[in-house]
Amino acid sequence: MAETALMAANRYRLRSLAKRGMRSAATTLWLLERTDSLLSLILIANTLVNALATAAATAIAISFFGLDYSAIFTAIAVMAFVLIVFGEITPKFIGASYPENLSLGASTLLKPLMAVGAPLIWFVNLFVRVVLAVLRVRPANAAQQHRVSPEELRAIVLEGGNFIPQKHKSILLNLFDLETTSVDDIMTPRAQIEALNLAVPVEEIKRQLTTCYHNKLPVYEGEINQILGILHVRHAVALLNEEAELTVQHFRDLLTTPYYIPQDTSVFTQLQYFQENKERLGIIVDEYGEVQGLVTLDDIIEEMIGEFTTSVPGASRSESFAWDPRGECLLEGTTALRDINKRLDLDFPLDGPKTLNGLMLEQLQDIPDAPIALKIGGVVIEVIQVKDQAIKVVKLQRPLTSRYA
Repeated sequence: MAETALMAANRYRLRSLAKRGMRSAATTLWLLERTDSLLSLILIANTLVNALATAAATAIAISFFGLDYSAIFTAIAVMAFVLIVFGEITPKFIGASYPENLSLGASTLLKPLMAVGAPLIWFVNLFVRVVLAVLRVRPANAAQQHRVSPEELRAIVLEGGNFIPQKHKSILLNLFDLETTSVDDIMTPRAQIEALNLAVPVEEIKRQLTTCYHNKLPVYEGEINQILGILHVRHAVALLNEEAELTVQHFRDLLTTPYYIPQDTSVFTQLQYFQENKERLGIIVDEYGEVQGLVTLDDIIEEMIGEFTTSVPGASRSESFAWDPRGECLLEGTTALRDINKRLDLDFPLDGPKTLNGLMLEQLQDIPDAPIALKIGGVVIEVIQVKDQAIKVVKLQRPLTSRYA
């Protein structure tokens, strides 16, 4: 019973109890760190007790019936049955059912027994090590044996059930995904960046500043790949209140150096970079230095805990979407495939295009000039509107018989 309970005990729960000052939990962890000696002690004691019980049953049978082989075999069979039921199966079922409670109680007895039996344990383990060496079996380190991989942690969270609130579970799962998610998965695409162009008249610059949504704007001149810096809008607004005549140079003097990010940087790594460099906004560029998009600290936080900011005026109407009663969903082509997979419980491939428009163009190998539909992963996708060499609006039809139904 002690062996089964100790091997089945939740080590993380025991560590939690030990940190709270429970001495029996600390003793149990001490024993589990010495699994080879612990198992040797239990098995030696178990084997000795079973052998003595069988020998005693045999001696009693001989004393009552003499050298009657049938009586001896009957005694051995009865003792084997008793040992199997009451010495093996029943105790192990109990040990597996209440591992923590039993292991805490057993540890207070096993630790002094281990000290008393240390010479015998050492002697037996000496031969065990020789046998293992002959078989070329290398015992695993206890710490390495119980190290939890990210996949196992994910499984623990998913199986947490009622112990972990759904919101907490969602945040934890998002944290596990940060290593495998790159910044271009969560960025604001180049076409949707709110930026300030210094090549336009000053009056137009003023108008953009008074109607802009963000408090920081990338500033470029003529073409967005020519980014001059980042403008803090509150500084520019203070400049607008001055009576002096403004020129483009006044805005140039307010710019700070832009912070560039390679597009394949993982979100978790970028979170660390933001912290180390005291930055909150970065411009994402590809291998040729072309601007691909923009990512902020808020974008990363939303990736972890979910959306919490106010929607940008004029932003995609597909920011919040779901299947309607007919099993359809109308989406814009710029909708990210990751968001579609999450919110509609689909399984579009994420190792290629990032948006629905990109996925459709990859499949069609052409820009459609008329309504067309195709099926990807069991989902019917119908092109509703094409404009400016891009698919603007599509309609998804949920599969009738699949895990998405």
